[in-house]
Amino acid sequence: MPKAKSPLPGRRPSGPEALTLGDLLKKVTQIKANQLLYIVLLNAAFLLGYLTARVQLLEKNQATTTPSSQTAGTAPPDKVEVKEGKLPVVGQTNARVTMIEFSDFECPFCKRYFDETLSQIKKDYVDTGKVKLYYRHFPLDFHLAALPSALASECANEQGKFWEYHDKIFTEQDKISGKTADVITTQLKTWAEEQGLNTQQFNSCLDTQKYKSNVDADLNDGRTAGVSGTPTFFINGNRLVGAQPYASFKTLIDEELK
Repeated sequence: MPKAKSPLPGRRPSGPEALTLGDLLKKVTQIKANQLLYIVLLNAAFLLGYLTARVQLLEKNQATTTPSSQTAGTAPPDKVEVKEGKLPVVGQTNARVTMIEFSDFECPFCKRYFDETLSQIKKDYVDTGKVKLYYRHFPLDFHLAALPSALASECANEQGKFWEYHDKIFTEQDKISGKTADVITTQLKTWAEEQGLNTQQFNSCLDTQKYKSNVDADLNDGRTAGVSGTPTFFINGNRLVGAQPYASFKTLIDEELK
């Protein structure tokens, strides 16, 4: 039987068996290198896309945030002309600073201002003849008791007791907040009796919404001045939004007194 020929010296065998271990290792290394390069390029593309989107977002935010933009509790650079309304003033009429509040009798933030800040402002600035206070109605649609309370306070004002009735509502706000229309009306009339008002006159005034036009006028003036929520204050035309701490009011008032 003839013997198989041995490969000639210096020549590699042909076919699959011709690959040496070194060749295989080289190909595997090349494949892994190509895969690694692909992964690196993929990650780089993702990172570039993320950075591009981030830069665009920052540029958009910068474009929409101008020096005249306003956040809660800050005053815009330009003063707003606001009418004082028809309700009685608290303080001396010749006070140098006029503070106008647009408020909602069911608003919890308005109550916070009443509970925590109003008395200090009265003590430091109203009683000393530096500030005079005006209240204007801005009943919000989603507060069921807001409009009836505003109307009731106008009826109390008809008998010379607006501020006494104002204080009563905010002191016992929980008795009307979130209640039904019947409960609210009954409570408003009960408070009138407790304040010593002529109940027949008061009840008729409330039931007929006698001063609805006054409340509407306050609402319209507030919207014209840029009011969108309660409480909103104008201190010599400088706007202050929300139940801010006493220090925020003090800063604006002192600036106007310079």
